[in-house]
Parts: sequence; C-alpha cells; structure tokens
Amino acid sequence: MTGTALFLAVFLACAVEAVEALTITLAAGTSRDRRSALTGVGAAIAVLAVLVAVLGPAVSAIPLTALRLLVGGLLLIFGIGWLRKAILRASGQKAMRDEDAAYQRAVAAARAADPDRRPLVGDWFAFTLAFKGVLLEGLEVVFIALTFGSNQHDVPLAAVAALAAVLVVAATGFAVRAPLARVPENAMKLVVGVMLVSFGTFWGAEGAGARWPGGDAALLVIVPLTAVVTWAHVQAFRRWQPGPASRDAGATGAV
Repeated sequence: MTGTALFLAVFLACAVEAVEALTITLAAGTSRDRRSALTGVGAAIAVLAVLVAVLGPAVSAIPLTALRLLVGGLLLIFGIGWLRKAILRASGQKAMRDEDAAYQRAVAAARAADPDRRPLVGDWFAFTLAFKGVLLEGLEVVFIALTFGSNQHDVPLAAVAALAAVLVVAATGFAVRAPLARVPENAMKLVVGVMLVSFGTFWGAEGAGARWPGGDAALLVIVPLTAVVTWAHVQAFRRWQPGPASRDAGATGAV
C-alpha cells in the first residue's frame, strides 16, 4: 500500500465522520450557545488526544502478525456495517441520510431542551451535545488512523490525513454556517466501505498466516472484486420489493 493510497483511504473515511460531527456541532452552536458548543468540541478533542497518546504506542507494540489479524477483523466489522447501510440506501430500501434534515432535528431538540447553566459552561446542553457528537465520531477517526497507520508502519501520515480531513470539513462547514448537505455522503460511504472490507480481508488473511499471490498487488484484484459484489447487491435490492412484513420491520428500524 503506497503512501498516497494510505492518505486517501484515511482522508475519505475520516471526512465522512467529520461531516456528521459538524452537523451536530453546528446545531448546538446556532440554536443554543456557540461558546458552550465550542467548549464541548475542545473538551472532546482533548479526550481524543489523550486516547491517541495512550493507544498509539500500545497498538504499535503489538506484533505485526497479531496486529494484522486484529485490524483485519475490526475493519471487516466496520466495513460490512458501512456497506450494509450504504447498499440499502443506494438501492432505495432505506432512506438516504439527509444532513439538512439531521441538522433540523438536532436544532429542534436543542431548542426544546430546558436551559441548564453550569460553572465554566454557559449552556450545559449545547456543551454536552457538541461533546458527545465530536467524541463519538472522533473515536472512529482515531480508530481508522491508528489501524491503517500502525499496519502500514506510518502512523504520522495517517494522522496527517485524518487531521486534514477534519480541518477541510470543519473549515468548509463553518465558512458556510450550514451542514454539508451537498456532499454525496452515501457514495463516500460506499467507497470507504469497499476499502475497509478489502483491506480488512487482505490484512486479516495475512494475520491468519495466508500469503496473497503478488503480495500487496493482490489488492488490485480484491478492491475491484469487492466493488463489483457491492454493485451487484445494490442492483439486486433495487429489483427486490419487500412485502408488508418487511416494510413494517424497516419502518420500525429493524432493517
């Protein structure tokens, strides 16, 4: 895996998480108290920095074979989850995520919440909303950067890619003061899901003792093959019309 491929993989994956964190932060800041929301963002970043400082050396100390098996398994879990949702959305079986709608829901919830002022924090609800949003999405950013970076022995490059994604999304979002509704998020999730599943398969198999023909060049086959299988699933689900029981299950969140 080249440095350019590593950078792009981490950048795209982290950009998706950053868009969702930005939507929550903007809702907290515009509908409640901007300073409290920014304080929540800063607190979440501080917690994430501590986690990186603790987990970074620990992950790097794991033997390479065990690391690849662990990372491969985790990437498959994350990637399959991302692909499942992206396939259902692309095929029309699940509603597309709408950042504008998500933003409006968060704003409505923030405005309906009772005022709660605490020492050092002007608006506790705005602080908590921004803190939880950035922390939860940030944990995935940290996971992606550490796993990809450690497995390729280039954590600094992965960290730079993650930071670049967060800064680009944050700068764009705060410049326009609106959620990035025009970002093709589901398309990005499809691409990132394909990459996570492909690398998870590749590294997991290597960690289990398998040897791929051609070494890293095998990814040139695995990635397109995963993309083709994903496309085939999208087409199959587009043709499939769920029955009443399936539609009811989907409406209640079972899909």
